[in-house]
Amino acid sequence: MATTRVFSTEDGNLQSSVVSTRSRKYRDIDLAFANRPSGDIYKKTDAAAVKQAVKNILLTNTTEKPFQPYYGGDLSRFLFSLTEDFDADDMRDNIIASISAYEPRAKVLNVDILILEDYNDVKVTVEFQVISTSEVVSIDVSLARLR
Repeated sequence: MATTRVFSTEDGNLQSSVVSTRSRKYRDIDLAFANRPSGDIYKKTDAAAVKQAVKNILLTNTTEKPFQPYYGGDLSRFLFSLTEDFDADDMRDNIIASISAYEPRAKVLNVDILILEDYNDVKVTVEFQVISTSEVVSIDVSLARLR
């Protein structure tokens, strides 16, 4: 009882609780680099910024980014081995690992992979949750080998 009185006189009423949330806004540069009428470039915010970052990770090959040799989804490696014994689970694991390693703003929920061997084509759909907003976003990436 004595400690309760000490805390209550110092901190006020201990029976009430304060709940607060911190909203975080994500902003990135739009990689189209289109000029706005004001002369500035367009920016992507919140889910659009995270979606652009995830797409960049998926389309970047390893050793392509200077000083970060393991950055990227390295999907082209799988694209050129479609005729071999190829497991979509390997591709799925690679996508999940690269997004979780290089994009802390996204939590991967689902990865669907459609392999069309006859057309040398892979269609990947990644569904992820934006961490701060709890918004679920889906992104489609299609890779095709040209002859």
